[in-house]
Amino acid sequence: MELSEQVWLVTGCSSGFGREIVLAALAAGARVVVTARNTTAIEDICQRYPQRSIAVALDVTDSQQIHAAVAATLEHFGRIDVLVNNAGYGYVGAIEEGEDDQVRAMFEANFFGALVLTKAVLPYMRKQRSGRIINNSSQAGIMANPGTGYYSASKYAMEGMMEALGKEVAPFNIFVSSVQAGAFRTDWSGRSMQRTQNTIADYQQQVASRIDMIAAYDGKQPGDPVRAAQTFLMLATMVTPPPQLLLGAACWRVIVKNWRRSLNN
Repeated sequence: MELSEQVWLVTGCSSGFGREIVLAALAAGARVVVTARNTTAIEDICQRYPQRSIAVALDVTDSQQIHAAVAATLEHFGRIDVLVNNAGYGYVGAIEEGEDDQVRAMFEANFFGALVLTKAVLPYMRKQRSGRIINNSSQAGIMANPGTGYYSASKYAMEGMMEALGKEVAPFNIFVSSVQAGAFRTDWSGRSMQRTQNTIADYQQQVASRIDMIAAYDGKQPGDPVRAAQTFLMLATMVTPPPQLLLGAACWRVIVKNWRRSLNN
């Protein structure tokens, strides 16, 4: 299906990947439901494309808002062709330092929010016998490092669920793809990153120093989210999109290095 014929529903559009993805989709002619917890942050997008976009308030940890967003999409545009699960954030700290309520809150946003929304759109995609579900995952979903273990766990969970889903819905002409992005210039390591308050001195060298490095890297990452957004357009239009896609040269180098190390052990 051509982009100009598609209806997109995208989560987490106030900044970063989400914002660039909806701008790219709209520029290419798609109709887009632009979502954010605070719709003030996305008003400018819908003002630029008033005929082909609507702004919808959506906190993916709120199941009522999820179903309301799906209903608004169907009421306004009549169908859903592409779902982009983009909303999420990072919570960092050593595993022993993890605060249970904060870890669960991150899983609600990164994993369960995507799960509930995906289940909400699937009946409509099955009925129309077509659809694309594209997940903005992370290289942390296929490798784990000190300080980001809980974030990796949420993304590993996403990867496993979506890999199984892709095989389940393939007979209905529904394709599921996950993008494992490396370091891109988004708010992930800056404003959006949440850090444990339960610090333990023994982890200063191995864990806290790495988290400090990640925070200092904010705004200096090599990846450009504007260019990355074009990858999501490609996945939405390919005849047979891949179930997983590494994004970013640095990500590719790290993954290959780890694979080679595993093979040599």
